[in-house]
Amino acid sequence: MKGIPQKITSFVMAIVVLFSTMSFTLEMHFCGDTLVDTAIFKAAKSCGMDMQVSTPDTDCNVEKKNCCSDRQLAIDGQDELKVSNASFTFFQQLFVTSFVYSYRLLFVDEVTNQTPYREYKPPLVVKDIYKLDETYLI
Repeated sequence: MKGIPQKITSFVMAIVVLFSTMSFTLEMHFCGDTLVDTAIFKAAKSCGMDMQVSTPDTDCNVEKKNCCSDRQLAIDGQDELKVSNASFTFFQQLFVTSFVYSYRLLFVDEVTNQTPYREYKPPLVVKDIYKLDETYLI
C-alpha cells in the first residue's frame, strides 16, 4: 500500500524536474485577430493568405497590408540546478534520528495475541467429581 503512492510521487517529481529544466518555443499564427495554428518545437503552419512581395520592376507601387502575423512565445528553462550538501552536527543528527524513531512508533499496531494461561497446566483428574456428587447436566 505504501509503494504505490511513493511511485506516483516520484514520477510526478521527475516530471516537474524535467519540465522545469526544459526550454521550448510556442509558435502561433494569426490571420487577422483569429488564431489559426499553434505549434510547439516547430514552425506553425500558415493559413495560405500571406501576401506576395512585389517586385520593384513594375510601374505600379501599390502595396497591401498583410493580414497575417506570427508570434513566438519562448519559455526558457532553468539552466543551472543547485546541488546542496547539507551537513548536520552530531546533536542535529541525534535529534532527527530520535524524532524519526519516536514518530515511527506512533503508528505501530499493537495487536498481540497474548494468552495469560499459556504456561498454566491443568491439574490431573483423578476421579470424576460429577459422578461422586451425582450432579448431571440435563
